[in-house]
Amino acid sequence: MTISHTEGARAPHYRRLGSDGEFQLFESTVSTASNWGPAIQHGSPPLALLTKAIEELYRDRPQLRVGRLLLDILGAIPVAPVRVRAWVQRPGARISLAVAEMCPSDAPDRPVARVSAWLLAISDTTDVRTDRYAPLAEGSAVDTAHGWLGAPGYLETVSWRNQATEPGQAAQAWMSPLVPLVDDEPTTPLQRLAQVVDSANGIGAVLDPADFVFLNTDTAVYLHRAPRGDDFGLRARASIGPDGIGVTTAEIFDRDGFIGTSAQTLLVQRAR
Repeated sequence: MTISHTEGARAPHYRRLGSDGEFQLFESTVSTASNWGPAIQHGSPPLALLTKAIEELYRDRPQLRVGRLLLDILGAIPVAPVRVRAWVQRPGARISLAVAEMCPSDAPDRPVARVSAWLLAISDTTDVRTDRYAPLAEGSAVDTAHGWLGAPGYLETVSWRNQATEPGQAAQAWMSPLVPLVDDEPTTPLQRLAQVVDSANGIGAVLDPADFVFLNTDTAVYLHRAPRGDDFGLRARASIGPDGIGVTTAEIFDRDGFIGTSAQTLLVQRAR
């Protein structure tokens, strides 16, 4: 069945199709479609789905928490059926490394996305807690949310409230997912953060997308505190080098304050 853009805006990012051995099978809905093109996925839904696969591996080990997520985009991620598998790469009682991969269903030996996650043992360090930044307050949203207004797909599935900032300051936006990740399955706060955090590249953009393509090849997320809720603030800024490579960095907040940082490598090319 063909899903219209309006229907896609209400659809979850993925629909579960069952399993095949070690793989979980999912249909990618048009809600995952990238602002760069309707046939490829935005980076946030794959990051969130692979994060879900990793969290499910550790469901019975709540003493370990994700301290870092690293999404590597290995190729164009199609808006099509996909296969997902996850495994523990480095087991440990205090430090463990997990990996999850996504492959197109018609090319099961060609991963297009991979997430690795360091999980660390939690302990009580309340007495030495230190936040580098004060909480980020949300003000009135500006009229233009981003540079891709009207692009169907993923951008329609997120509440995107761009904030007014002074010239030369990092851009700020508050975001929350408007649709579930998978069908009506519960979505954890970490998965909800993953549903939006790849958009730091768009928030911190210093180039006009009408003139330049700036695709991120990865998204690294470092979390000194577990996220809470479903509303997240990003303060982001890109730096563009002289040879077509850039980096976007961001500070990440929830409603209770600063929770982490992210970084993305950019391929920068002229659109015309």
